[in-house]
Amino acid sequence: MAHLADYKTDRQFKATVRKTKRLTPPNTDEVREIMLEVQEPDFICEVDQSFGVLVDRPDQFGNEFHHRLYSVADLPETKKGKTKLTMLVKRCSYIDEFSGERIDGIGSNYLCDREVGDQITITGPFELPFTIPEDHSSDLILVGMGTGIAPFRAFIKHIYHNVNDWTGKIRLFYGARSGLELLYLNNKDGDLTNYYDKDTFKAFHALSPRPHWSDPILLDYAIEERAEEILEMLSKSSTHIYIAGYEKVKENLDKAFSTIMGSKEKWATRKAELVAGNKWAEVIY
Repeated sequence: MAHLADYKTDRQFKATVRKTKRLTPPNTDEVREIMLEVQEPDFICEVDQSFGVLVDRPDQFGNEFHHRLYSVADLPETKKGKTKLTMLVKRCSYIDEFSGERIDGIGSNYLCDREVGDQITITGPFELPFTIPEDHSSDLILVGMGTGIAPFRAFIKHIYHNVNDWTGKIRLFYGARSGLELLYLNNKDGDLTNYYDKDTFKAFHALSPRPHWSDPILLDYAIEERAEEILEMLSKSSTHIYIAGYEKVKENLDKAFSTIMGSKEKWATRKAELVAGNKWAEVIY
């Protein structure tokens, strides 16, 4: 897996904030949907790519900029050499383990504070590991946490807008701390629900049992509840599994798939096959 330092920042472009809106209610963690417009025709970004944001913030290690990557959260639109990109940003902070001080995340707070008309510096584009299989009858198991819904939103919309002969099953498992944080799967901004009537697409929610605590979201239980169908999908050589979210989710997913397969050993073998066949991909934040 590539590290952030591996992504070059020499190709830089200016992007203007055209829209910024909060998707989550005031009493929850702030997640914003931000639309950028890049006026330089050399910048072309596809649905299966990401881009970086540079914040002018020198640090103690000699770095002039703070660099963070973001997935495209909607179908990119290019007209007359100008490209519009949509991104999801969660305002983050953490507690310093030595001082106990609350420290704001540099990139997320910078972006959430931008207003319409502001300019930012972006880099890229960079490839994401989530690609449309050549075999359009392939089954897809997609697992997203929080803003990890972003690449899958664009991915799913691309399939149903632009891939006319898609016949494979798509099962999206999406985790949030509460129903109010189910981005794009709620009454207010539920454009992914537009695909519920497709024969091939289903989305399943998994919520935290205690949303005000740091309990892991129960994605593993949501997957295990569909064990019969998941086992059938895993039995096919063409099935792909894509994951986007937090590091701690991977352990719970391994437990869920081990339960479904019948043992840790069987799942380890199947996962190794998926990895070797380029049918397993993950973006971990």
